[in-house]
Amino acid sequence: MTERDRAPVSEQAPPRLRNALSAVLLALACLLVPFGALASWAAHGLTDTGRYVRTMAPLAADPDVRQAVADAVADGIMRAAGPELDTGPLRGAAGPFVHDAVRSFTRTEAFRAAWDAANRALHAAVLRALRHDEARAAEVTVDLAPVVARVKRQLTDDHVSFAHRIPVTHTRVPVLPAGNVDRLRTGYHVLDTAAFWLPLTAAVLAAAGIAVAACRRRAVTALGLGTALGGGLLVLAVAIGRRLTLADLPDALHRPAAGAVYDALTETLRTVSWLLLALGLAVALGSWLTGRYGPRRAARRRARASAAPAADRAPGPRRARA
Repeated sequence: MTERDRAPVSEQAPPRLRNALSAVLLALACLLVPFGALASWAAHGLTDTGRYVRTMAPLAADPDVRQAVADAVADGIMRAAGPELDTGPLRGAAGPFVHDAVRSFTRTEAFRAAWDAANRALHAAVLRALRHDEARAAEVTVDLAPVVARVKRQLTDDHVSFAHRIPVTHTRVPVLPAGNVDRLRTGYHVLDTAAFWLPLTAAVLAAAGIAVAACRRRAVTALGLGTALGGGLLVLAVAIGRRLTLADLPDALHRPAAGAVYDALTETLRTVSWLLLALGLAVALGSWLTGRYGPRRAARRRARASAAPAADRAPGPRRARA
């Protein structure tokens, strides 16, 4: 058997065919990179209760979030206090006291503790609804009784006359309708599976695309540019998702608070997107510089190496004959 017969199949394949196969593999890998990052963020970044609470904790000091919470809690207190306070003539006099008390409460350490506790309970309730396949999906709610109790105590300390009439009931505020639980549960299971397989598949396709390429340096350059493009598209998708999310809110006054929550939740995804963009550009630039200046340096080294033996073989001065 000759050396040509023993050559690998990839070496026998025409360069054009190898480049076409490499382009397909690299395109698939670059397409899966942003989807893999998105699935990993959704399946792992949003399902860690401790990380979620730490992410949401700084929002307790956000003015828009505090204003939205104060309005919601104050309106709930006025409705629970009775119809004469909610819709009667006393609403004009009692309403400002309640709102001022709630706003004052949102600037205390007690509110920050209640905020963290509410977010922890909310996150645990949503995860429980998504991870457990129940026969009938139930509505996900959060209890505001601890917050109302703290506000009632503060109103009592401020000697507000109607404070004792505020009932501290376990009011369940819906945060996830029952009709959306089944759909979100299916999406969660899909993301949980995709978070493992998409990055692994992208890595395998990228390695295969580089291995079969006729010019591996160009394949690495193409992979870097494709990764940068995927990261840029992911940055754009996060920005468009923010705009669409805020546009769907019925209450325009609470859009700044919802925007702050969206930015906090997607901070990690935005960071990963920019890292993919920067890493892809760095790899493509490094590969291009290597291809441009690498052969010149190699030629200089070969020239110097060939010049050294020639100098050693140069004839010395001949001795004069006696």
